[in-house]
Amino acid sequence: MFDLQEILMRIKKPPIFESSNSCIWTEEYISERMLEAHLNPDIDAASHKIETIEGTVKFWLEKGLIKPGDRVLDLGCGPGLYAERLAIAGMRVVGIDQSEAVLSHAMKQAKQKNLSIEYRCMNFLELKDEGKYDAVLQVFGEFCTLPDDDRDLFLAKIYRAVKPGGIFLMDVSTRKLRVKDGLKNNWYVNESGFWRPGPHLVLEMGFDYPDNDIWLDQYIVVDQGGNTTTYRCWFHDYSLETLTPVVESAGFDVGTVWGDLAGAPYNSQCDWITVSLKKTGSCCK
Repeated sequence: MFDLQEILMRIKKPPIFESSNSCIWTEEYISERMLEAHLNPDIDAASHKIETIEGTVKFWLEKGLIKPGDRVLDLGCGPGLYAERLAIAGMRVVGIDQSEAVLSHAMKQAKQKNLSIEYRCMNFLELKDEGKYDAVLQVFGEFCTLPDDDRDLFLAKIYRAVKPGGIFLMDVSTRKLRVKDGLKNNWYVNESGFWRPGPHLVLEMGFDYPDNDIWLDQYIVVDQGGNTTTYRCWFHDYSLETLTPVVESAGFDVGTVWGDLAGAPYNSQCDWITVSLKKTGSCCK
């Protein structure tokens, strides 16, 4: 039964990084819809458009950021859109994602194309590799989804995983992107769609925490039986000034900075910051 009082409780602004009662990456039905979004060549949604991905990989190769023979770890690899292109270019690639649906697709594609890519279904924070990788990649702002404690733990694990002299390539969103995109405030009813295979109501809300450079996309989904589920997608924006001390405290040196993954010049008005972080110490910290 539809419980309006429950809805009124759920639409209140939650504490920063408070978890919801479900995860879009691991729910079977939604993860299949996420796979469709990853593979849609016309939208920048779960993955960048194909031309953006190809331009990015070309830039990395031309700049020598990654080279044939390098061992590369792709975190949040999705259906393998970067991993496949890196493997074709001669890299030894490991891809990690927590969605079984997208990894199943990635593994099938690698087998069909005779590509030797190792895929693992796991949480980033469970990574235990040490001193194995010439380069670690995390793209499309996945770093921004981590609360501070998890972020610091994650950086420590990446530091251990990278070889001395290796790099961590990643991008983060800035406050400029948030101002441009605005906050969600919408509702709709569908016969079927992204969230459910049957009739359902969706309430979309955005919450801003400007003092912390954090924002939230929240989705409340009510199915035909009156079952209510909340999904929260948290994001922590960064500037170069706030990102630098975070990564330096983990032992990385900030190398080159760009305005996007494909090497656009960086300036303070950019929507995105891409950084090449270098590990200069020993294999473990």
